[in-house]
Amino acid sequence: MRFLKIYLLSLFPIIVFGQNEKTATRSKPFVLGQIDEIQSKHLSEKRILNIYLPEGYKQEDTTSYAVVYLLDGSQDEDFIHVVGLYQFNMFPWIERVPKSIVVGIANVDRRRDFTYPTTIQKDKEKYKTTGNSDKFIAFLEKELQPYIEKSFKVNQSKTIIGQSLGGLLATEILLKKPTLFNKYIIISPSIWWDNGSLLNLDSPILEEKFTQPTKVYIGVGKEGLTPTEIPRVMEVDANLLAEKLRKTKSKNLKIYFDYLPQEDHATITHQAVFNALRLLNPVQTHD
Repeated sequence: MRFLKIYLLSLFPIIVFGQNEKTATRSKPFVLGQIDEIQSKHLSEKRILNIYLPEGYKQEDTTSYAVVYLLDGSQDEDFIHVVGLYQFNMFPWIERVPKSIVVGIANVDRRRDFTYPTTIQKDKEKYKTTGNSDKFIAFLEKELQPYIEKSFKVNQSKTIIGQSLGGLLATEILLKKPTLFNKYIIISPSIWWDNGSLLNLDSPILEEKFTQPTKVYIGVGKEGLTPTEIPRVMEVDANLLAEKLRKTKSKNLKIYFDYLPQEDHATITHQAVFNALRLLNPVQTHD
C-alpha cells in the first residue's frame, strides 16, 4: 500500500518586494485528501483510491463516519467536484449530510468493470473487454469495503454513486446485492446495455422480507436515444427502473426519481448529486 497526498495547488515561492526590503513568502500546498493503492486479487491488479477525510477527522477519536463510494473517482473525473458537494453540504450552518469519507475509485477499464455479459453480438465485437462486473462487485464487497472499514473510523452508512455505465453497475448491485449499500445515487444509468435486461431481473429488494432501510435516487436529464442498434430512450429506461422499484412489497425501500430536462448526459452529474443529497437526507432547520 502506497500512501501519497493529492495536491490541488503547489506554487513556486512568491517574492514580495517592499520599498526598502524584500521578503520571500513560500506558499503551501492545498491538500484535498490522500491516495491509497491496494492490490486486488479479484481484479488481478492494483487499484488507486482517492480518499477525502472530512474536516476534524482523527483516527484516535471515537466518532465514526459515513462512507461514500464514488465510481469514476479519478482526479480527472468526478472525485474533486463530488467531494466539493459533500464538503459544502457538511458545513455546520447547512448540515444536510453527516460528516462523510469519500472514496473515489480510479478507473482502469470502466467498460470491463461496469458491465455484465451482453447477448448483443455487435456489442461483444465492438467492446471486447466488457462483461466482468461480477469481478468488480466482488472487489467492492470482499476487498474494498473491508479495507476501508479496517483503515478508517466508519459506521454503517454506505452510499454508492454511479453515472452512465457507473449507474448501470450501481443498478446491478442494487438488484443483485442490495445490502452492499444503503444509499444509491444512480445517475443517467446505461440501462440500454444488453437491451435493458436488468429491467427484467427478479430482485430480493422487491420482496416483503427485504428489511434493510434503503434509499435510492435516480436522476436523468434530457438525453434521448441510446447508442444502440435497438432504439431505446435514456429517460424512459430510467423511469422504467424507478417504476420497477416502486412495485416492491418491502416497506424499507424509498425511491426518488428526478428528471432534469435542462441537463444532458455530459452535464447532469453535478446537479444530480446535489439534488440527491437534499432528497436522501432529512430536512434540517436552521435559525
